[in-house]
Amino acid sequence: MSVSASQVKELRIATGAPILDCKKALLDSQGDFDQAVDWLRKKGLSTAAKKSGRDASEGVIDSYIHQGNRVGVIIEVNCETDFVARSDDFLSLVHNVLLHIAMANPICLDKDDLPEEYLSKEEELYREQAIKEGKPADIVDKVVAGKLEKYYKQVCLLRQPFIKDEDQTIQDLVNNAIAKFGENIIVHRFVRYELGK
Repeated sequence: MSVSASQVKELRIATGAPILDCKKALLDSQGDFDQAVDWLRKKGLSTAAKKSGRDASEGVIDSYIHQGNRVGVIIEVNCETDFVARSDDFLSLVHNVLLHIAMANPICLDKDDLPEEYLSKEEELYREQAIKEGKPADIVDKVVAGKLEKYYKQVCLLRQPFIKDEDQTIQDLVNNAIAKFGENIIVHRFVRYELGK
């Protein structure tokens, strides 16, 4: 099977992946656009895993003030080279994450960053709920674990569904950028301010 240049171009525009990867994805998926997108996402995840150990000491610190001046966010996102840090696509990624933080109000980067008091409080609450609902003792731990996973998706930035495309998480967004740039990219830290809070 062969794929047309217009199919490759369409997939490249949609995903931002390199041309050769787009062509290979379309060939492997028999020209099916959605399967090709999934193929590229999986490749992005494996690429991200390979690059995650590399030093990322370049990047940017950027800020966003939402309309009405009631919410502001400051973020540091790191990459490996100054060249990538200055690119429009990298700055667009940073802006998208800033906008997401302003809207979604995460409290930390990932579950390892959750304050212990938050975590133990939530776990205790879910355990009490499961017991009140009459769940068997051997099921309670599974119920608590499932509810904690949902909680992480609400409060941990990297696990939250991206506000512009809820089919991907912020971590997926970062992984796609890693695949696109060929560099390790890390959302290092952020601070969100809300007037009166």
